[in-house]
Amino acid sequence: MTNTSHTTEIKKILADTLGLDKRIDAIESDTILLGNIPELDSVAVVTIILALEKKFSIAIKDDEISAKTFATLGTLVGFVEQKIADHNKQSG
Repeated sequence: MTNTSHTTEIKKILADTLGLDKRIDAIESDTILLGNIPELDSVAVVTIILALEKKFSIAIKDDEISAKTFATLGTLVGFVEQKIADHNKQSG
């Protein structure tokens, strides 16, 4: 179950980091990210990961990130939601 507020926040991070402006409105859950958005390069991926960690109070290890994570908006949201769930289990 995808939390729409998570999707909204992640889209905002993508828009801010990549400078997508109004183009972010066209990105849906099944929109391909890697290879589809020229601004999404390795440096941008690192910046996005740092922003996600800060926004959602999660820790993401290097070996947890793969091309699959950034395949679509939906896979990225799913990954972040799993990290939030894991963090909440450890905290509670």
